[in-house]
Order: sequence, then structure tokens, then C-alpha cells
Amino acid sequence: MERGAFPSHPTQNGLIFLPLNFELPISSQLQQVDVLLHKATDEIVDVKMSSSSEFVDKIEYTKGMQDLQRYTESHPECCVIDPFPNIYPVLDRLRIQQILFGLENLCIKSCYRIRGPRFLKVNSFEEPNLEHRLFEAKLSFPNIVKPQVACGVAVAHSMAIVFNIEQYKGLNVPLPAVVQEYVDHSSCLFKFYVLGEKVFYAIKKSTPNAATLMGLPEACDLKPILFDSLKSLPIDKKNQQVEDGVSSAGIQQLDLELVTDAANWLRSVLNLTIFGFDVVIQEATGDHVIVDLNYLPSFKEVPDDVAIPAFWEAIKWRFKSEREVEFATDSNFTANYSHRLFIVYLNLGRFLNSKTVIPSLFGCGCERFL
Repeated sequence: MERGAFPSHPTQNGLIFLPLNFELPISSQLQQVDVLLHKATDEIVDVKMSSSSEFVDKIEYTKGMQDLQRYTESHPECCVIDPFPNIYPVLDRLRIQQILFGLENLCIKSCYRIRGPRFLKVNSFEEPNLEHRLFEAKLSFPNIVKPQVACGVAVAHSMAIVFNIEQYKGLNVPLPAVVQEYVDHSSCLFKFYVLGEKVFYAIKKSTPNAATLMGLPEACDLKPILFDSLKSLPIDKKNQQVEDGVSSAGIQQLDLELVTDAANWLRSVLNLTIFGFDVVIQEATGDHVIVDLNYLPSFKEVPDDVAIPAFWEAIKWRFKSEREVEFATDSNFTANYSHRLFIVYLNLGRFLNSKTVIPSLFGCGCERFL
């Protein structure tokens, strides 16, 4: 694309990219292909949510994606990045929260802890004991309310910040929903990107602390703050810039080794090659809280000369890892990584497609971008 992630010529590490066209027979396009690279979440037509936390069988894909899934199921020799079942957890905010529970068991030497936010699943905003359930989940106001479905459909990004129990009545957020604690973090958010074995991060402006939020016009009118997280975030228009002092304090408090260890743990648990997550640092405690996790992010804060080679290496790393597993289980399998890899890619128009910024290195093998 514009950033050159999918060149028409072989890359320096021997990758050859070919676009996949659903208007042509899939089998003929994949006969000589080593790797299938996709973003299946962009091929979702609908997700039928219910009170059940499992909705794998309720995901409706385009016809082309359904055909592609059937092909890969009957051709296990094709390396898929990433296997379709592996992305299902990141479609479900409740499942993400449950996975983040596992961070509590990480044995990491740090003066801070890393965790997911406190949360509660809600099937109805009208349930009579909602206030008691919020109390039991240790959720004090304000709360941030998100649809359980995390991506793939437009309503996945319709959210709200709620300041009292009365504002839940008639709340316009798709159900079922996940209620999360709102973490005061001085408007400073760290976006972490995982490309294979490499981890990068960038610092972004975020929503203000609860006290500032409560002073916004919507909150003063005793209404919840409704927003689309893809389009705009609630901000303090009187102070739209992250002040140098606040940003510097956040950077100094960031335990990069702690978050990098968590990134490696998430890569192992999720078994994903390329993903991202957002971290905020709680003002009062220094807790590093992972508030969001997503599959195949744009990496727009990472410059081309870093992101693209790392992207290529991540693909080769995953292919090699898969083949080593085959080699260990099949005595007739011959591992050969010297030949060029043919990679067919699908629906990655928004991936690695943005302007670049200036990089600076920041220890622990993790690169930081402003």
C-alpha cells in the first residue's frame, strides 16, 4: 500500500506478496502460496450477540471469507496469519477481560502491577439490582460502558461514560455490554504494538481525569457522555494539549520492562503474530492498566523504516515457528527457510497505511515513538 508494506518485488528477506481476489477461484490463487495473511475482522457482516459469552458460531462473514475458511480447513499445510480461531478472543471484550485476569499470576519484579480494569458484564441496563452488582464488582463512578462485541461491526465503538446509576436508564449502548472502571491517567495513553517478537510503543493524548470529565457540558447537564471511539474522544476543550509536565511524568512512571513482559505473555496466550494494546497508568497507585486490545492495528505511529521490516520479519518468524512444529511432529518434513516465501494478503488496505514520524529509542528492546 502507500507505506510499501506489500511491494510488487521480493523483499530483502525473501518475501513475495500477492493480493487475494475473491472474484477469482480461491484454490487457483493459493496453490503455490506459503502464507495467507488476512484481517478477517474486516470481512465480518454481522455478529449476533446474546447473553452467552461465546459467540464464535454467531459471526457471519462475507461469502468470500467463508470460502477462504473452508479452503484453509481442508489445506492445513497453508500457514495462516493468524488462524481464524486465534482472533475470536479479541472480538469479545468480555473474553479479553477474562484473559487479562491472568496478568495477576505473572511473576514480574516491579514496584508497579499490571492488570486489566475492573469490569462487569451487563445484559440489561434496566435490571433492578444493577447498582448492587456494580458495588460488588468494585466499580465506582464514573464508569465507561462498551459493547461486548469489540470489532467487526459499526456499533462496536459506540460507548458511554456514566456518572451515576440513574444515567443507565435508557442508555444508548448496544447490549450485552461490559462496564469498566474509569482510570484517572492524566490524559496520557501508551499504545503498544507487537510485531512478532518485537514490541513498540507510542504516547497519545487521551480522555481527561474524572474530575475534569464531570465539568464537561454533557456531565453538567446530568447526561452520560456518548461517543464513538473511532471518531472522537471526550476531551477538555479548554486544555486540549497534553502539558509537558504531565507527559514527562507519565513517561518517567512507565515501567517498560513490566509492559514488555506482559506483551510477551499476551503473545503466548493469544497465539497472535500482530496485535496491539493500550495502557494507562493510574494516578493514585501507579497501576499499569490494559484498557484495550486489538488485532492487526495500523501501527501509524511507527515510522516506515522500522514498522515495515519488522512486519516482514514477523511474518517470516511465524512461518518458521509453524514449520518447526511440523518438523518436530513429522519425521518426513524437511525444514527449509532459504527459499522465497509467497504470501497472499487479504483486506489490509488500512494496515500500515499512514504518514511517518520521527523515532527515538527507549531501552529494553522496545522502541518508542512520539
